[in-house]
Amino acid sequence: MFNNTANLFAIDIGNTNLAVGFFQNGELKHHWRLSTDHKRMPDEYGLQFLGLLHNQGISPNDFSGIVLSSVVPPLTEKVMQACENYLGHQPMTIHSELKLNVKINYDDPSAVGADRLADAVAANTLFTSPACVIDFGTATTFNAINKKGEYLGGAILPGIGLSAEVLFERTAKLPSIELSAPPSVIGTNTRHAMQSGLIYGYVALVEGMVVKFKEILGDETTVIATGGHVHLISNHTNVIDHIEPWLTLEGLRIIWEMNR
Repeated sequence: MFNNTANLFAIDIGNTNLAVGFFQNGELKHHWRLSTDHKRMPDEYGLQFLGLLHNQGISPNDFSGIVLSSVVPPLTEKVMQACENYLGHQPMTIHSELKLNVKINYDDPSAVGADRLADAVAANTLFTSPACVIDFGTATTFNAINKKGEYLGGAILPGIGLSAEVLFERTAKLPSIELSAPPSVIGTNTRHAMQSGLIYGYVALVEGMVVKFKEILGDETTVIATGGHVHLISNHTNVIDHIEPWLTLEGLRIIWEMNR
């Protein structure tokens, strides 16, 4: 039997994937990644959520709430309808006006993406500050939290998957490649040269940005990495202190618990 008052269904809508998780008594018991599909209707999302839960022996009666973050406005309403019609819960949506455990020192706090808010809250709760959170998604984001636990902002750049797509689509002779590390940083054929540029180029970028962030936040800064592409980079550098692929979902849980 589940104690449904302590259980939660969490959804993070990204441009490429939906990260979905089920928390039992505050612990992430199950998690899934789904493809973001703008053509999918609310009924399709609802049936997919029900199927994921049913496969683990979970029903909507086994949790007391749903928390939702989204950086894809056209999908937000569809997923909310799916949750209400198929799971029987109206989701709590993440925004900067909720009770958070970080002060948002951004020019316009409402412009901070819901996923970045969740990452900052999770980092400030689960790790020591100052901290730099790197989220490897469709975009790669660097998020800075100072020693007072204040969110300062960060940097946003194209993600490694997006860069690979653009390289293939905008160049006449370069092929589509698998995102994996080549045998050497010096590629001896076009495929390996592209893989080197993407993988090791991003490694060098991450290492350089961490240096720049630490110049402001301090050498004691904790570096936390998350997102669907985290292992592509984390396996090739030692500047990352903690690898947390589901950090955003943990942040959603913490925010939900703070605002119940």
